Amino acid sequence: SRDGFKIHDEIEAEIERLVTTHKIKGIRPTASEIGKAARIEDAIGRYIIFCKNTFPDDSTLEGLKIVLDCANGATYKVAPIIFSELGAEITPIHDQPNGMNINDNCGALYPTDLIGKVLETKADLGLAFDGDGDRLIAVDEQGNLLTGDHIIAICAKAMQARGQLLNNLVVATAMSNYGFHETMRKLGIQVCEAEVGDRYVLQMMHAQGAVLGGEDSGHIIFRNLHTTGDGIISALQLLAILQGSGQKLSELASIIRRAPQVLINVAVAAKPPLTELAPLQEAIRKAEAELAECGRVLVRYSGTQAICRVMVESHTAELTQRLAAELATIVKQQLA
Repeated sequence: SRDGFKIHDEIEAEIERLVTTHKIKGIRPTASEIGKAARIEDAIGRYIIFCKNTFPDDSTLEGLKIVLDCANGATYKVAPIIFSELGAEITPIHDQPNGMNINDNCGALYPTDLIGKVLETKADLGLAFDGDGDRLIAVDEQGNLLTGDHIIAICAKAMQARGQLLNNLVVATAMSNYGFHETMRKLGIQVCEAEVGDRYVLQMMHAQGAVLGGEDSGHIIFRNLHTTGDGIISALQLLAILQGSGQKLSELASIIRRAPQVLINVAVAAKPPLTELAPLQEAIRKAEAELAECGRVLVRYSGTQAICRVMVESHTAELTQRLAAELATIVKQQLA
């Protein structure tokens, strides 16, 4: 929308209805009715300045060796410029888009190459964006993967210490790891849970007055800095904290201990309300009782695919795997 926020679901649905019912055929709005388009001169330069202005004036990235995985996408040109101008020694990978190789076994969705390059170059860390540049995941100096949960936890702790975590809360989703929730509880930070999707995270942030929120997938929103998730801006906030801490990224990431998680996607023929499936509800209750307070169960339909997601987290991998398999079997029996 004109204010930089994603348009509401209701407006999207109305646009879709107008298109699919061919209501817009024959409509020819004039410039006087809808305004006019204008070319922005030096959009890249303006964006670089915008991003760098979110980084503290009294900080620098000098002394840091960083591997950047640009996913052959939107950040391929600007990310190396931004981080090198702030003083870092940059090794870019997957920064040669050809129109077809975006997200092709690279970027935030496929971090294997990033991990290998960090270890090969003995870098201090690696950063990976996805194709459109709104996600961020990181790799520490030991080659360990940091998901959105790690990054949000690190930022939440630092912002809390500086008195910048408005209302002492963050917004996450049902897909956030149990270990993330445990870390926030120990820090005394409230977690508000939104529906899966960065638009719903932002809506919840507005409603609850939060300045930090995001998803384990790497969509992270700093509402005091931007109206949406931006991988480069998220990375700059993480790096500012890293430089101010005097620690290695692996030390900062130790704040969170991810619980073993198993996610099974079950193909379904229909999507009746899960609450109406008595055998499944009974199995969920038994699993939650077995987990007690040391894990959680999440069974939900995908919003875009004909699948049901079965996710279990607990304190041991064996228990997690067994419960997830049992629940997935029941889902198949009921819905496949």
